[in-house]
Amino acid sequence: MPPQKPLVIVTRKLPDAIETRMMELFDTRLNLADTPLSQAELIEAVKQADVLVPTVTDRIDAGVLSQAGPRLKLIASFGTGVDHIDLKTARQRGIIITNTPGVLTEDTADMTMALILAVARRLPEGARVIPDGEWAGWSPTWMLGRRITGKRLGIVGMGRIGQALARRAKAFGLSIHYHNRRHVPPKIEAELEATYWESLDQMLARMDIVSVNCPHTPATYHLLSARRLKLMKPDAILVNTARGEIIDEGALTKLIEAGAIAGAGLDVFEEEPAVNPRLVRLARQGKVVLLPHMGSATHEGRVAMGEKVIVNIRAFVDGHKPPDRVLPSML
Repeated sequence: MPPQKPLVIVTRKLPDAIETRMMELFDTRLNLADTPLSQAELIEAVKQADVLVPTVTDRIDAGVLSQAGPRLKLIASFGTGVDHIDLKTARQRGIIITNTPGVLTEDTADMTMALILAVARRLPEGARVIPDGEWAGWSPTWMLGRRITGKRLGIVGMGRIGQALARRAKAFGLSIHYHNRRHVPPKIEAELEATYWESLDQMLARMDIVSVNCPHTPATYHLLSARRLKLMKPDAILVNTARGEIIDEGALTKLIEAGAIAGAGLDVFEEEPAVNPRLVRLARQGKVVLLPHMGSATHEGRVAMGEKVIVNIRAFVDGHKPPDRVLPSML
């Protein structure tokens, strides 16, 4: 008699190829409607599942995990960030957490560079002019943006994505600066011609462009606080493709409204999918560029994420340590 397949519950619609492979390998329950599960539905899922496959929008907090059944031993998250999961409670209950690191690096770095260009060169404003029938022809002083070549880019968080962004930015002629918990290896620092700042405050005060590329943890919540945002130059721009909670969004909004920061490109928000109406108003005025959390949204990236989820589940089911376990030292 063949061994019983583990019950794997998937909380959102995944790429067809990934769902098909999961159906072949496991006793899989899919969410074909792609409707976010309520807390009550998440609780029902953890009561039954051997493996839960949530996404970054599912809040797997202590209230959910406290209701987990004895069968749940693995949460194979579809995503890199794990700030949506109460890791402490999971560890206390003996539940292994895995994620999908590495596969979204290039896609997110591409989008970060695109946002830098979009804000500096006013691309969304320009893209609306012709469809709206407002173009009267070329003018020497109309729709002037800012050149990025020769400017200083400060990267907050020099991990995989930060380094990938630095390589792109260096090719555009930007001077690379970074703040991190520690220096990157000397070889990488030399390759990127990057300047390390131990003091985030000092770096922020000197940069023309600041990009947030660090994970959201308790230590990085509002890392860019109102006090720190006020250190930025009035003609500087801020880009965030990491997590909305890292920036004090209300303070950022006030500073842009006051002209104390020139603009921002945001792919993530503190209360997403809700977006501050004042930010929306600034977007209509051309002072910020807002994207709906699409930094990693490529076909290739999503399939690669799903493949990592499957590898982690198969390793766990076979009695091996999943390759992408989230360990306390990683947070």
